[in-house]
Amino acid sequence: MADKPSPIDIQKALGGLDYPASKDAIVQKASDAGTSGAVMDALQALPDREYDAPTDISKEIFD
Repeated sequence: MADKPSPIDIQKALGGLDYPASKDAIVQKASDAGTSGAVMDALQALPDREYDAPTDISKEIFD
């Protein structure tokens, strides 16, 4: 991935998401929010598993 989105953009895209959440639920929530570009690319690249909190998603993307 060429450009990583900011953590703030990730959290904005997922505002109101209930956890734990599957990758599919995360991608769907972002899509429903009209998310595109680097944020959507990063979320679609997440490993297919359950995420317990927003910090789990950020760790996968930024670590």
